[in-house]
Amino acid sequence: MFFRMIKGTLLRQWKKMLMIAFTIALGASLAAAMLSVMFDVGDKVNQELKTYGANITVVPKAASVLNELYEVEGGEGTGAYLREDELGKIKTIFWAFNIVDYAPFVTVSGELDDGSDVTVIGSWFNHHMELPTGEQLDAGIASLRSWWEIESGDWINEQSGSSEDSAMIGTALAKKLNLSVGSSLHLKGSDGEKTFRIVGIFDAGGEEDDQIFAPLNAVQSLANLDGCIDSIEVSALTTPDNELAERAAKDPKSLTVSQYEIWYCTAYASSICYQIQEVITDSVASPVRQVADSEGAIMEKTQLLMILITILSMIGAALGICNLVTASVMERSSEIGLMKAIGAQNGAISGLVLTEIFITAIFGGIIGFFAGFGFAQIIGHTVFGSAISMKPVVIPIVAILVILVTLAGSIPAIRMLLRLRPAEVLHGGH
Repeated sequence: MFFRMIKGTLLRQWKKMLMIAFTIALGASLAAAMLSVMFDVGDKVNQELKTYGANITVVPKAASVLNELYEVEGGEGTGAYLREDELGKIKTIFWAFNIVDYAPFVTVSGELDDGSDVTVIGSWFNHHMELPTGEQLDAGIASLRSWWEIESGDWINEQSGSSEDSAMIGTALAKKLNLSVGSSLHLKGSDGEKTFRIVGIFDAGGEEDDQIFAPLNAVQSLANLDGCIDSIEVSALTTPDNELAERAAKDPKSLTVSQYEIWYCTAYASSICYQIQEVITDSVASPVRQVADSEGAIMEKTQLLMILITILSMIGAALGICNLVTASVMERSSEIGLMKAIGAQNGAISGLVLTEIFITAIFGGIIGFFAGFGFAQIIGHTVFGSAISMKPVVIPIVAILVILVTLAGSIPAIRMLLRLRPAEVLHGGH
């Protein structure tokens, strides 16, 4: 009898039930879309920010101490260098897959033919290397500093045989020296000299515009620094810092064993820096605080925005359900009054109405969830250029939200139902 009554109500009031299902589907779809994006947005935002440079720098320990004490920058002039042959070890740490890109740097002073000095920086451009793990990697500043605008020419191609004699020059220095793509540039270092051919002129918007960039080995040969580098820039996907990460950054030994394991096995910038220091001899790795803080702030604000949109969509759905269910109860007031008159208890009637609403909510919630996941893909491809992965945790969260919204929207109608008096309703019906 109970289910026959539910079936009859659903058939008689199918338009209202369809509107309730549509309202729930709309709210659930928005919630599912926002939650899917929120749980997947971390890697997407991190990946987008990686196009704006490294977020970790590695320098020799001696140079780091001098920098802290006397504000001496870099390794040049300090006699402190890192070992080039250890670069592949960076991709052997626990969070190796989070290392997106990295490049070594060595800075020397070069003398031009007119006697003036220029800063020459050696680095990788699109360097191919075989890793200790057996994997292969192409890394360098061509991708690490992709925001540089190439005014003319192109990036140095290390895969070509003639890259050793190639160089790139900043726009300011090129204008000062009246150089263009194809020009030759003779440089004399402290322990050697070399003639470079300009293959690209770039605009970096900073001090790099007054510098010359050339392949690492070529610049090392100018100052007899074979196998030596003075810094490494690393681009890594990281998790925003929390209190645990901040404590560990100051002193990892202050953590308990369980805290240390959580920190070490979480992709905080500080834990990745710590692991890099473990594999690079006498090094100090530190996050570029402006980039790391920006990542955390953007992540928090993006997630807060998603949560607010979800909450507002649920409130809107609850208000819509409230109006529709109240209208349905008012329309059925004579039927409900008759049920009370023949002995039906308030609990049984409330259960009947809620069952009808929840059956409708289930259909609306299922449709809304899949529609929301489709909306998430549209957002992912439009904003980030990639798909949003389905996180299993979104399913129970959306289910709980649908239940809460349905209950919240049904409460005013149930309260009105409980106040109905059979005599008044039936008398008014006549």
